[in-house]
Amino acid sequence: MEKLKLEYSHKGEVANVILADGKGNVLDNIMMLEILDLFTQFRENKDIKLITFQGEGKHFSFGASVPEHTKEFAEMMLKTFHKIFFGIIDLGIPTLAKISGQCLGGGMELALACNFMFADKTAVLAQPEIVLGVFPPPASIMLPLKIGNARAEEILLTGRNVNAAEGERIGLLNKVFDDKEDLNSGVDEWISKNIVPKSASSLKYAVRASRVTFNYIVGNKLPFLEQLYVRQLMETKDANEGINSFLEKRKPSWENS
Repeated sequence: MEKLKLEYSHKGEVANVILADGKGNVLDNIMMLEILDLFTQFRENKDIKLITFQGEGKHFSFGASVPEHTKEFAEMMLKTFHKIFFGIIDLGIPTLAKISGQCLGGGMELALACNFMFADKTAVLAQPEIVLGVFPPPASIMLPLKIGNARAEEILLTGRNVNAAEGERIGLLNKVFDDKEDLNSGVDEWISKNIVPKSASSLKYAVRASRVTFNYIVGNKLPFLEQLYVRQLMETKDANEGINSFLEKRKPSWENS
């Protein structure tokens, strides 16, 4: 694998996926396809009780690749990216995100898709897509389901940062640890106590049961938002201006159309 690392722990019952693409762990097309390849492996392994996601280094992920958001590539990028969410639903294996540093855009969406979100005090979560003149399809569905519409809309429509303390307070994060070392050791202990003693088969049924509404809404509404993004949003001047201005490192000049 070029942009991921895979490590097994807890006697092979926990698969730890590490995003490893330099400082930002950007979810570009290569990394997304590698995640989907891992899902194929996991589907054939009846003993996996948990999949964890973590970023190598100081940050979880800066998000999806902005150059792949341009009108030319947006449809392909979204289709591949959204397969990850459908894949998590299809697997039914419990998932957990371990978040340090910046967890932005598509990176936050990957974390949101997980059953559990743990972080350390350096964590900064945000869906800054609106700053670029676009919106995040998966987060637009998952964030309201996780923390309620009022809180979610404020985060989605402003693009502001959510620090670890606020994330825990609003119920987005299960627990916050002091630093990455404590995060890793604390989560390992939590897994040993709460996940390892369970049946891998029964956990899958429990995930499907606890997520019956979540999975139904994501499965039915994400294709609609994908089309809204590709067929309508990306036909506007401002969506293209937002992406291009970011790539050209200048302030956007909005036409409001």
